[in-house]
Amino acid sequence: MADLATAAQEVEARYGLASVQGGRHAGWGTVNRIVPLGETYLELIAVADETEAARSSFGRWVAGARSRGGRPLGWAVRTHELDEIARRLGLEVGAGSRPSRDGRLLRWRLAGMEQAAAEPSLPFFIDWAPGSTFPGRIRVAHRSSDLKIAELQLRGDADRLADWLGAHRLPITVRPGTAAVAGITLAGAAGEIVLDSARL
Repeated sequence: MADLATAAQEVEARYGLASVQGGRHAGWGTVNRIVPLGETYLELIAVADETEAARSSFGRWVAGARSRGGRPLGWAVRTHELDEIARRLGLEVGAGSRPSRDGRLLRWRLAGMEQAAAEPSLPFFIDWAPGSTFPGRIRVAHRSSDLKIAELQLRGDADRLADWLGAHRLPITVRPGTAAVAGITLAGAAGEIVLDSARL
């Protein structure tokens, strides 16, 4: 999304989802806003520095998706077993960081970013560093309370995704097709909110 402020206004007007400023991703050339959902969150993201983004796999992923008009880019799975997952799948573990709104540095490790960029039905994996505030727990006032992700709709190879994830209890459905995040259903006190690629 080229203009995060405009994107945030559109998401709030259309879906009642409030967001907060995130920050710049050091070394990636990107910047984000967070839609907190308790134990999960949505992320609005844009390229902030073209040159820096071109040198980063994540930055290139975000830059390459700009023509898609704000549709879902990908997804991530939070884990405390990142090293074990990386060994099982033969992935390299990298690190990221950005300053939080209060000036503290948020840090995380991740694996599978390049694979997720190439095949967006696959998630990448992220492990937040001790002491880093989980973005989903930031307090905001959405139009509906108690929102959570009820279902993530994916297109792609279900068997490939099952092998990639291993045992899990994630609320996902997979339909055949070109690998993509097709939609996200949120559930809250006021009912369901459906964000799909045709409406974003």
